[in-house]
Amino acid sequence: MQPYVAQPSIFSYRCHEVTGKTYTDRTRFDDHPWYQLDPAIVDVLRPALDETAEEMIQAVVASVPAYSRPIEGDFGLGIVAGVQAALSHLLAEIEEGGPVGRPDVYRALGQGEMRAGRSLDSLLTAYRVGARVAWRRFAAAGVEAGLDPDTLYLLAEGIFAYIDVLSGESAAGHAAEQSVTAGEAQLRRRQLVRMLVREPPADAEAIRAAAASAEWSLPRSLAVVAIAGEHRELAASHLPVGTIAEAFGELVCAVVADPDGPGRRAEIERAIADAEAPAGLGTSVAWGSAAMSFQRAQAALALAAGAPGLVAAGDHVGRLLLAADPALAGELAAAMLAPLESLSAGSRRRLRATLDAWLAEQGRLGQVAERLGVHPQTARYRLGRLRELFGDGLEDPERRFWLQLALRVSPEDAPPT
Repeated sequence: MQPYVAQPSIFSYRCHEVTGKTYTDRTRFDDHPWYQLDPAIVDVLRPALDETAEEMIQAVVASVPAYSRPIEGDFGLGIVAGVQAALSHLLAEIEEGGPVGRPDVYRALGQGEMRAGRSLDSLLTAYRVGARVAWRRFAAAGVEAGLDPDTLYLLAEGIFAYIDVLSGESAAGHAAEQSVTAGEAQLRRRQLVRMLVREPPADAEAIRAAAASAEWSLPRSLAVVAIAGEHRELAASHLPVGTIAEAFGELVCAVVADPDGPGRRAEIERAIADAEAPAGLGTSVAWGSAAMSFQRAQAALALAAGAPGLVAAGDHVGRLLLAADPALAGELAAAMLAPLESLSAGSRRRLRATLDAWLAEQGRLGQVAERLGVHPQTARYRLGRLRELFGDGLEDPERRFWLQLALRVSPEDAPPT
């Protein structure tokens, strides 16, 4: 048998049949050192194949806790078939001096580990244990057959490089299954958001079942964040851990559990601020009232008027009440401030400002003048005019309340009407 001599690097294109489909990958010959072994070595290694496979299985069962169980049933058939397939395929590629098609067993093993809820650690450890056993057995057979040291070195390199290829295929299968699982979980959580905030409310038992399917624990309280703008998805992704979200057109609806917990409000504000997105935070409610929180979140978002940052409904209850029925609020303002309509635009603005200051300062003349930046005598004159226009209504506490509300509905700097 001739010692191994390095060959020039060339490229090969491999086609494998995988579950009825063909895929092509590009691999360098010198990435697979077992291709360079003399095919005659297969005659030396094949007689040791069965005993090697058996010892590999026993070593894996003895040293890898995840597989420490009797070699029987589907588990036994699977592990025996997997080990024998690996060794047989390795010998087939050595004999061929290049790629040989095979089923995509090792990708499927990675997928199976993910479905079983395990990381790849146990499977990759099993591969390494098996590789050590295979090298020990094959080396012994090679020494007995008189193989030269260079060939044995290349055989060792080939065995461990081959195990690396199998490990990579299993890792790809594990990652693919993880992606599928994550995508399914994400879909279920998006569906749960729609159930929580829909009107009329979904059946409580249906929501509980959907939450269990989505692996999301229904909290005692929650709050909905309505996020707009081009960075809405980014903002939603940085909300507190456990937040679930769904897109409704140009709006992202994010459901935050335990919104009043320590530091939660700050986390929400930071996520929105960092993304420079406009958002509204609904009030904290029981999960059965999530739709109400969503409505208030949208109302708070409207108050933001497109400006980046978080507007919390709980901080602007009065404004939200007024905004709930703009037409009715406008009628209230028009009725309460009707005495000012007969004045010129300039007079109307001055007396509105005076009325606002007088109501805010509870009638204290000095503070009214200071607030307006005018002489007290000027303030006294304007207040006299207001009493002429509004009469005894200015002395009525309830009337004063509605006047203040009317001034909030109809801003002081509004154009004259």
